Amino acid sequence: MQPAEPLEQMIEQQVRAWDVLDERVLGTLRRVPREAFVPPAQRFRAYADAEVPLPGGQHMLRPSVVGRLLQALEPDAGVRALEVGTGSGFVAACLRAGGARVRTLELSAELAELAARNLAAFGMSDVEVVNADAFGADSGERFGVIAVTGSLPLYDARFERQLAIGGRLFVVVGEAPAMEARLIRRISETAWATDSLFETVIDPLVNAPRPAHFHF
Repeated sequence: MQPAEPLEQMIEQQVRAWDVLDERVLGTLRRVPREAFVPPAQRFRAYADAEVPLPGGQHMLRPSVVGRLLQALEPDAGVRALEVGTGSGFVAACLRAGGARVRTLELSAELAELAARNLAAFGMSDVEVVNADAFGADSGERFGVIAVTGSLPLYDARFERQLAIGGRLFVVVGEAPAMEARLIRRISETAWATDSLFETVIDPLVNAPRPAHFHF
């Protein structure tokens, strides 16, 4: 393990500086050291505010984005949480550390196995890691919070329909160089409210629909 100083620098200079002021979120990031979920060859990047390469051309989200995601979702203890795009398991671990009961979906079998190992090694084997495509894996269950950690080039309403009433969805919509992070809250069986949070660029979900591009 690295000393606490790099972790504190990440939290104070990168995460808090990006308007993550909720002390519960900052406490979660202290309890779940990012280096435990970073591939060994990339450990030197564990506390940089940078995406970390993962197998299959995927990347871990930047710590500042994870902080904003957690702050937006505000998971309460005992809430049922769904993550779409497990990666190395870091966001799932943060949701679990906040008290949520977590199911996380990962299309890549290699990453699903990696995340399950990382979570078990961190004492979180109760996180449910499912090797499945989120675009064909709707169980009919509803969730209090949903974190979609890959972007949607075109917004897809299937995830908001999986929210319980009062539930919150974090999703990034659009294509590079301009993607918009949104918070969507389910108000009733037929109504949702959407807030724009910030701009960022993250990897798209592998099977996410994309807009048609016309060439002249």
